Amino acid sequence: MKRLLIFDLDGTLVNTLTDLTDSVNYALSQFGFPTHEFDEYRLFIGNGINKLIERSLPETNRQVETIAAVKSVFVEYYMNHKTDKSYVYDGVVELLTMLQEKGIMIGVASNKYHEATVEMINHYFPTINFVKVLGQRDGVPTKPDPTIVFEVMAAANVQTDQVLYIGDSGVDMNTASAAKVDSVGVSWGLRSVEELQANNATYIVHSAADILKIIE
Repeated sequence: MKRLLIFDLDGTLVNTLTDLTDSVNYALSQFGFPTHEFDEYRLFIGNGINKLIERSLPETNRQVETIAAVKSVFVEYYMNHKTDKSYVYDGVVELLTMLQEKGIMIGVASNKYHEATVEMINHYFPTINFVKVLGQRDGVPTKPDPTIVFEVMAAANVQTDQVLYIGDSGVDMNTASAAKVDSVGVSWGLRSVEELQANNATYIVHSAADILKIIE
């Protein structure tokens, strides 16, 4: 029996692609760097903010100092625009509500930086009681390192066989494997079903309601 479901954020609970695209492109334009289309950002997102900025920069401009400068402008802009066009995927609120009613604990483990992760969860899911919400923090390795999953599990006091980890990317599936928990790949996110399959998703679902079927 699964007692804890841990969710990724971007591409799993909320479609954040447009606001991320707009914000990174804004930061790039402030330094005169070329911008990118939405579909390019699908491949840039998923490994944390530093990697997102690095991938968006030209290969000849990926110095630590440049990444830090662009990141600073991005964060300031994104914090004021992160909910402009982002939206919760169909059925997600209903899924989380039903899990809560069943007494199943819910957590979030994201590579989005921590402050934005917490603010977005509070904004989009004010009626859901999460056992732990964690994003990327300094000094803590990003996914697919399983540290963040272990932190959520510790807060819930559960064992690995009681956990289901849900995400939309190969990074998420590898995170679950590293933590030795079952994984669910969602087909509605930023990456492809083929990527989920290639990274050994335990289950692949095509609607939020399908997740309920797994735990039942």
